[in-house]
Amino acid sequence: QVQFVESGGGLVQAGGSLRLSCAASGSTFSVTAIGWYRQAPGVQRELVAFMTRGGTTHYGDSVKGRFTISRDNAKNTVYLQMNSLNPDDTAVYYCNSASYVGVPNGSWGQGTPVTVSS
Repeated sequence: QVQFVESGGGLVQAGGSLRLSCAASGSTFSVTAIGWYRQAPGVQRELVAFMTRGGTTHYGDSVKGRFTISRDNAKNTVYLQMNSLNPDDTAVYYCNSASYVGVPNGSWGQGTPVTVSS
C-alpha cells in the first residue's frame, strides 16, 4: 500500500504559478505510475497529468503546455509545476497511483486546494 500527501496549493492570481508536491510512502516500488488529478466543485474528478515508472508523461488537454509533471526519486516525491494559471484551474488537486493509462487505482488523500483569482 502506498500513501500520498499533497501540498503546495494556495491562492494565486491569474497568470501566476504554483508548484504542487506529492510525497509518497510505503510500497512505492509497486507503483506503475503516479498521476495528478483535480476536482472542482460540482465537477467530476479529472486527470491532469501522470508519469509512468519509466518516465513517460501524459497531460490532459486543458493543461498541455502549461503544467509539467516531474519527480525526485531520492525524495519519493512527484511535482506538478503549474504555470499560466487561470480561474478554470481552481480545484482540489490530488495525487494517486495509477495504471499505465492514468486510471487511478489507489487511495485518495486529502488533496491540496488551488484557487486562481481573476
